[in-house]
Amino acid sequence: MTVSLDPRERLIVALDVPSVKAAEAVVARLGESVWFYKIGYQLAFAGGLPFAAGLIAAGKQVFIDLKLHDIGNTVAKGVASVAQLGATFLTVHAYPQTMKAAIEGKQGSALRILAVTVLTSYDDSDLAAAGYEMNVKELAAARAAQARDIGIDGLVCSAEEAAILRDIAGPGMVLVTPGIRPSGSTAGDQKRVMTPARAIEAGADYLVVGRPVLEAVNPKAAADAIVAEIEKTKGQRGN
Repeated sequence: MTVSLDPRERLIVALDVPSVKAAEAVVARLGESVWFYKIGYQLAFAGGLPFAAGLIAAGKQVFIDLKLHDIGNTVAKGVASVAQLGATFLTVHAYPQTMKAAIEGKQGSALRILAVTVLTSYDDSDLAAAGYEMNVKELAAARAAQARDIGIDGLVCSAEEAAILRDIAGPGMVLVTPGIRPSGSTAGDQKRVMTPARAIEAGADYLVVGRPVLEAVNPKAAADAIVAEIEKTKGQRGN
């Protein structure tokens, strides 16, 4: 990524809440501490897409995390619909046919497609149980190379794989890393986690944080602390 980012823009808060009302409360409480929000299945299926349009109209950036994967025509049309919202990012699973369809669907818009390599809740044993012969690092690397060759805008990956995938993806693709846990936070259902500073040092451009902010006693202070950690991290890409 060659464009310089404000440290506050690197933090994406996951609005993993059950209703638009709850999401509105989070956004109001965080105020100008957070500029970028992620909307996944839970909120999207509870009125989150119209809510996303409102966030965008209010000057926020939005990451629609639906991890699309279907026949090509269906993916292309779904991506085209999301592009009309004005979202910044949309995820698809990193299967070649799906990624090619997503590129087709976003044409003429500013939407950037992120390919999900391997979910951060998976480890090698999970992949084996699903029938994969590759381990997490091998599969993530293979999918990153395919995404690069197809022309995908960025990758969603564990911070543990960020350094390796940065070498594969090159400087032109953005790396978005979930599974971020500030020091002292619990891992929850994530199996491959990292602190904000270490993730940035590993090559991540954007950090997705949910529970460590949403469940904090003072969410705004928690978000500010993560931004401060990003800001003081040496060797930030794009700065």
